[in-house]
Amino acid sequence: MGLTYDEKSSITEFIINNKAQFENKLLSEAVNVASKIQDILQTGNIDLLVNAQKLVIYVVEQKETELVSFAEQEGVVWAKHSLTLAFKLEWVQAIRRTLWHFLYKFEQLHEKRSTMDQFYEQEKLINDRIDQFLNNFFLSYSHYKDELIKSQRQMVEHLSVPIIPVSRTVAVLPLIGLIDSYRIKTIEEKVLTDIEQLKVETLIIDLSGVVTMEKDILDHFRKVLSGISLMGCEAVLTGLRPELVRNMIHDGITFRDKANTRGTLQQTLKKYLEH
Repeated sequence: MGLTYDEKSSITEFIINNKAQFENKLLSEAVNVASKIQDILQTGNIDLLVNAQKLVIYVVEQKETELVSFAEQEGVVWAKHSLTLAFKLEWVQAIRRTLWHFLYKFEQLHEKRSTMDQFYEQEKLINDRIDQFLNNFFLSYSHYKDELIKSQRQMVEHLSVPIIPVSRTVAVLPLIGLIDSYRIKTIEEKVLTDIEQLKVETLIIDLSGVVTMEKDILDHFRKVLSGISLMGCEAVLTGLRPELVRNMIHDGITFRDKANTRGTLQQTLKKYLEH
């Protein structure tokens, strides 16, 4: 099937007027992606063929602002739906090859041929814009994924600091597993917020699930206990394990002036809930 050509048309108009041929060429260049077009449309509501034409127009017409914005939007959508990056890379490279194929055809049909200098200038502008699209797409994709991982970690960490009310004024905080610098900050934030919101007068912190803490974490935990006291709440520590106590002795750290210490959580609950 021949190409539609008008001597007065621009390269953009030439591509639009030959939309079917452009798409057929593009699909032949991206064999792996071509078989996934409907899957991608259903998964992320992404019409690859429509978006390909949009990208080509932004590139040919050197619409940098629109191109960057489009790349960022695409990055978010692909990240949100966890679409395969290899498909995106193959698709954009196929767009690059198809665009150059049509530029070549346009040049052949055009009476006034480009000089060598004009060709190299065009080559630089077009390839730079396509590379710019890819760079901004991957940056946007990575940023979205990073933020998603961060928010998921925050949610998990907050769930790992469960403050459980057991009476109108008493609550329990069971701590389990490794407490690192990130988690101790989460504990601090959650504890101080929940004491105020729940009107907690006594917070029982059970440490039976914590084997050890590094010195800087112990220092930070001591400050958390100070904060609990400043909130007008009594802190009670239960379940201190021998390994953790040895660390405190060797590091010269004590919680005696910041919190009461008792044996097991069960014994402590019995004492406070009997009142």
